[in-house]
Amino acid sequence: MIEVEQDVQTPNGAVSISGSYDSRFEGVFKEFEQNFIGRDEVGAGVSVTWEGKALVDLWGGVADAESRKPWTDKTMPIVWSSTKGATSICLHILAYRGLLDLDAPVSEYWPEYGVEDKASTTVKMFLNHTAGLPAIKEPVPAKAFYDWPLMIKILEDAELWWAPGTAQGYHALTKGFLCGEIVRRVTGQTIGQFLKKEISEPLGLDFFIGLPDDRMEDVATMIFPEQTDPPADFFLSVEENPDGIQSKVFTNDGGHMEEFQTTPALKSEIPAGGGLATAKSLARIYSPFACGGEIEGLRFVDRDHLDRMSAVSTACGLDKSLLVPMRFSEGFSKTMDNRRGKPGNQDSILMSEEAFGCPGFGGSIGLADPGAKMSFGYCMNNMGPGTALNPRGQSLLNQTYKSLGYRLTKFGRWYAG
Repeated sequence: MIEVEQDVQTPNGAVSISGSYDSRFEGVFKEFEQNFIGRDEVGAGVSVTWEGKALVDLWGGVADAESRKPWTDKTMPIVWSSTKGATSICLHILAYRGLLDLDAPVSEYWPEYGVEDKASTTVKMFLNHTAGLPAIKEPVPAKAFYDWPLMIKILEDAELWWAPGTAQGYHALTKGFLCGEIVRRVTGQTIGQFLKKEISEPLGLDFFIGLPDDRMEDVATMIFPEQTDPPADFFLSVEENPDGIQSKVFTNDGGHMEEFQTTPALKSEIPAGGGLATAKSLARIYSPFACGGEIEGLRFVDRDHLDRMSAVSTACGLDKSLLVPMRFSEGFSKTMDNRRGKPGNQDSILMSEEAFGCPGFGGSIGLADPGAKMSFGYCMNNMGPGTALNPRGQSLLNQTYKSLGYRLTKFGRWYAG
């Protein structure tokens, strides 16, 4: 491993890059460096495992742009929807253990939800964004996201946008509460507790849904992005259609988007978009699933369940929430090439067909590629535009695939050889 401890000059002054990488992944290091030099990176980390071993673990920049506090190996930004990956992993672990049937009606575990027009909802529909509840129509009370029982009651009473299973629309914030309540009903634990006990502690992760008090000093200060010109149809709809899904996602959250960096928000369990993690932990949480479901003697799923995690479950030419084409497995995003879409609607995630993971608003991502035996994690505080993988993260992922001997086809798939 090549140890790194060097300064790089950026438009905002010199910053340090630290960590290590295997010589085969020198391209990832050079791309990481270039992100700071020429692509407006402020603070970030990237990590790659191969066959379960960490072969890239780099971090650099500043955790807070104003104070210039250095980014360390313990710095954790909010990873937004990359949290969904950890949430989905929790449900698949329960399914592998025989405690949860993903094809069963939700009512078997959560009777108060699975009634009337929600009666046909299955657990799988919570995972693959077809449950019909991508946003909440009725006004959400202030700070409701920090009150779990209140949110569960709101979801039980909420009006659906479509009949369960009949359409696909990204459940941007509701998915976490829906899936998290399933975990609570099955195990008696909150999803943050289950993640800590069953995944983070055994794997040695800095990955939290509900941040403990002793880690508050490790939180990076997020920088909201300026959107592209022209803006994506998603953001146009937020402004133009106050009763639409997009606006309800962004504005009907009890004020969370204005308060997401506050202590109450960080300490609350928001399993669709409130997780905090290092890049190393984003990669490592997926490492068992890049290695057949097992790592270091710890088995999380078998190969049958791994196939379920990887296989496309739903796909459409226009996701009802994101307003771009999207493909999902049961709980994860699949590779999606929208680069030929109209300007503003080109958000993409270029992976191999076997890979699965979850990008977060602004561009963080964690993923597993079982075919390549690789897992990948990237997070940052200067969020990129759009709703998928930002160009900085994609450049690092591209170099990772190149280092493994993969090639990118003209249709946006990475293939071996």
